[in-house]
Amino acid sequence: MKHLYENFISPADQSFVIRTEVLEMKKYNTFKYHANFKIILQENCCGKRFIGDHISNFEGPELVLLGSYLPHCWQYHQVQDLTQLPKAYIVQFFPDFLGRELLEKPESKELNDLFDKAARGIIFSGSTVVQARLILQQMLHETGLGRVVCMIHLLHTLTRSKNSQVLSSPYFNPVKTSKDVQKIKRVFDYIYKNFKNDITLQEVAAIIPLSASGFCRFFKQQTNKTFVDVVKEIRISHATRLLIGGTHNVSEACYSSGYNNISNFNKHFKEVKGLSPSNFIKQYRVQAVGNSA
Repeated sequence: MKHLYENFISPADQSFVIRTEVLEMKKYNTFKYHANFKIILQENCCGKRFIGDHISNFEGPELVLLGSYLPHCWQYHQVQDLTQLPKAYIVQFFPDFLGRELLEKPESKELNDLFDKAARGIIFSGSTVVQARLILQQMLHETGLGRVVCMIHLLHTLTRSKNSQVLSSPYFNPVKTSKDVQKIKRVFDYIYKNFKNDITLQEVAAIIPLSASGFCRFFKQQTNKTFVDVVKEIRISHATRLLIGGTHNVSEACYSSGYNNISNFNKHFKEVKGLSPSNFIKQYRVQAVGNSA
């Protein structure tokens, strides 16, 4: 199977993401991998699961925790109940989403053990799935601290589960050790460190090293996005954090995010967010007032 890297950028006002999506009955043939962790609860479908070197048929509901850079793919063959849509609850996060200091506390030993096992993928069953579903459903409707509390409750539930199984073989992760992944990781590390400055295609291509045209082909093959689009997304994501934080106006957010003119910033912001920076702030303030009411 082909391997595809997914870059995860959390929204400016969130430290992790939860969403639901309707599953398409399709036999996907691409291994996906990403730096972030993922919790996925899939319902009302059956098919085949590929996680690392683990291959098995599955029937929903199933709950899986995936660690960083672990290649995975699900092939969806059939809906179980035709009167209901097949769907998934998905949580994307980094282990230190509440700060690295938390993981260094003695009370976090069980959590660290869970994250270590996640490098091989963990599947949960029985009462753990029932409990996780209730927490995920509540989390979808929570905001702010209430949402964080739900996330901690979910992780605590997974650490205490007696119905879990590690999936992939020990030390098996061809993606994490592959040369292509190490290359793309170096590229993203460089982008995140330098996106506030001018970044030329030639200087990034030299990291691998490849010619500019060769780098463009390589980057598109690995991410399914162009280099320009990824830099744009990272810069706009940073700008939204500054705007939401209230410490920067639109002009200041523009020049603090790697842009050197407002018109280009406004254009890219609208391409990524679907509305102008000023309208984004207005919409965010309205939603914030509504959530606090």
